[in-house]
Amino acid sequence: MIPPRPARPTARLAPPEWLLSGLRPKAAPIPWAAVVRAAVALATPLAVGLAYDRPAYGALASMGALYGVISDTADAYRLRLLHIAIPQLFGALGLILGSLVFDRGWLAVAALTLVALVSGMISSIGAVASVAGLLLLITSVLGAGLPLPDPWWVGPLLLACGGFFVLVLSLLGWPFRGRIAERTAVADAYRACADLLESAAREDGDYDAKRQAVTEALNKAYDLVLARRARDHGRRGPLVRLLSQLNVLIPLVEAAPAAQLRRRPLPDAIPAAVRELAQAVEESRLGDADLDLPAPRTPSERAVDVALRRAATVVHKADPDPYNVDDRLGRPAALGVRIRRAGRDVLFSEASWRYGLRLALCIGLAQSLVSLIDVPRSYWVALTVTFVLKPDFGSVFSRAVLRALGTAGGLVVAAAVLSHVQRGWWDVPVLVVLAACIPAVSAKSYGFQTAAITPVILLLSDVLNHEGFALVVPRLVDSLIGCAIALVAGYLLWPESWHTRIGDRLADAVDDTANYLTYAFGPTEGDPAATQAERVRRRRKIYRDLSVVRSEFQRALTEPPPTGARAAAWWPLVVALERIIDATTAARVRVNHGAPPPGAAEIADAERQLRELAARVRSSVVLVDVRKGWSAADDEKGVLAPLRQELRSAQAITSQRR
Repeated sequence: MIPPRPARPTARLAPPEWLLSGLRPKAAPIPWAAVVRAAVALATPLAVGLAYDRPAYGALASMGALYGVISDTADAYRLRLLHIAIPQLFGALGLILGSLVFDRGWLAVAALTLVALVSGMISSIGAVASVAGLLLLITSVLGAGLPLPDPWWVGPLLLACGGFFVLVLSLLGWPFRGRIAERTAVADAYRACADLLESAAREDGDYDAKRQAVTEALNKAYDLVLARRARDHGRRGPLVRLLSQLNVLIPLVEAAPAAQLRRRPLPDAIPAAVRELAQAVEESRLGDADLDLPAPRTPSERAVDVALRRAATVVHKADPDPYNVDDRLGRPAALGVRIRRAGRDVLFSEASWRYGLRLALCIGLAQSLVSLIDVPRSYWVALTVTFVLKPDFGSVFSRAVLRALGTAGGLVVAAAVLSHVQRGWWDVPVLVVLAACIPAVSAKSYGFQTAAITPVILLLSDVLNHEGFALVVPRLVDSLIGCAIALVAGYLLWPESWHTRIGDRLADAVDDTANYLTYAFGPTEGDPAATQAERVRRRRKIYRDLSVVRSEFQRALTEPPPTGARAAAWWPLVVALERIIDATTAARVRVNHGAPPPGAAEIADAERQLRELAARVRSSVVLVDVRKGWSAADDEKGVLAPLRQELRSAQAITSQRR
């Protein structure tokens, strides 16, 4: 759990906490492989261009490599292929479209506005589409603002070659490390589960944070494994074994809430055994499935014991159980089906049109401004708008502030380079150093990433434009203009920026929890195994949705008041809802292992409480009183007693009037 930071007793002129939270760098390790890859990928094309007396060609290829480095964010090799290749194709298309309207005045304004609309709309499809839409717009702006070599196809080809050079460097290890990313992700899920079991019922265990870490680890592992599973329909092989090992972890994760509510820590041998299974998964090692564990005495202990022994059997088997390879989050649909679904979502989604129109408005204003006012190399204004106005990448307001600060810091570095380094071969070692900084600092903050990218773009632009130190001050002015346009036209003038109903997604999660409760304790129809699998899928979906809600709330915390203050007020309810889901899961686990099931009236009361809570959350701008009495189960006995306690806590939170 990452709660909002409490206000500091600081000096009167100190920046507000919501702004400092965006400026504060994150602790992140340096990805040394990515650092070396970026340095080689960006410097090599420029060196080749200089060697053949075509520095402009080398600069364009290096710019394509820069976009490839920015796109290279996936762990698995197959996902890297998609994350780098698809955006590069859109980038080449954008450069062609932009070059067609180069120096065409108002025709360029209309064309880039239309491209911005399309870019914004397709960004709503997913992560790869978002980066593809970003590169489509960036390269369109560059093509419309920079003179490119003739003939028309040279620039797009060089840009694509630079990006695919990054792809080749990224895939060099595929023959030797093809499934390591997937195995590591599954092993990390086991380790996260071990941490969760170790923290259960311990006052200093930070159980809520460990539970969130398990959710994130499972999301990542399923995403990686199922991305490859989409084309694998077999019942044997390493991938099927990984999926079986991941599926068998779910009962152990579900047993953790029961152990937490038991209020007595588990023996140290249990998390130690789970960590040993994680090591066996990562090494793809077989072994003895017998475990030396203390004898269980309660339904909660029996649930943990049964789940752990079953996991050990599956992990150490050479072949997985052929009936344990169902895809807990659903096998991805066929490519054609996904394309049709994405097309419908883009064309008929209100959020897609709203973001597309907002981005188109800001790009149209930026291009109109530079068409009316003589701004040298005016593409930088629209580029700034493009980078800032990406809500799926973070808070627009914070990104505008960080963009301005990062650009200023990057320009200081660029000024030193452009004024003291002679153009030519000296650019190559300088680019090696500057390129290596991009992946090294990108994970820390968007401001750090901007500061690292800015001097690289200016250096490559100078190879094309030969303006030298004269580039520095105009680029700062252009960046400030772009940030101002994004803040005013893309943020302040849109009601949703100030009146966002941040409780809506949370209310949907409460409704889903009510559905899960009635299904978890409802009558079993048909195959009991299929019913249990459906319970697992529903619970995993709720936790995945809650992880999205958490991300949205954390993003909202960096917004200025009232959005940030409202998100901070609602945050405890997110935690309370997770505990309600845990209590429901724990009750189901205890019933599975011998505890008496709850009555129909008790289940109906709990569902009514959740429905009322969801309705009040959805209709409230501020927190309001939603306390209601229980009609059938006011005692503290039975498996749903912890659920009633967590529901009262959630109602107490929502009773605080702000």
